[in-house]
Amino acid sequence: MRSGSATLRATNVFMNTPITALLERKGTAVHSVAPTLSVFDAVAEMNRHRIGAIFVLEGARLVGIFTERDVLRRVVGAGLDPRRTLVADVMTSPVTTIAPDNTVDDTMELFSDKHFRHLPVVSGGRLVGVISIGDSTRWMADAHRAEAEHLKNYIAGGFSS
Repeated sequence: MRSGSATLRATNVFMNTPITALLERKGTAVHSVAPTLSVFDAVAEMNRHRIGAIFVLEGARLVGIFTERDVLRRVVGAGLDPRRTLVADVMTSPVTTIAPDNTVDDTMELFSDKHFRHLPVVSGGRLVGVISIGDSTRWMADAHRAEAEHLKNYIAGGFSS
């Protein structure tokens, strides 16, 4: 029973980790475009950075997110010309955001409930980073590996609880 409660505590610690820990690990680089850019140019920018989503900023203000899904559904699916279509006309807006003190659990819940793949992190009205579903699942996988190692050591007598 003791190891079960230790496992539960460890899992809660990992899930309650603020996403600032994930941002520190991956960095805070955020790529953005203006809403007046063509879809063609925005996709070229996404390809250049090898990313699946790009933020749409008017000055420093987050006004939307433009994703691969937007390209498929709102541009290709609608038969629009990507060279003549503006990002502003097909971006997802408004954008759901999270604060840096939100937890890994909060992000996983949003990813699951809303079917998001990218969440902008906003602090004081300023875009400070992005958390992807890949970032969250990598964090959880690493946490589970560490937890498994801890339990192996515990069972082998290497730790006392």
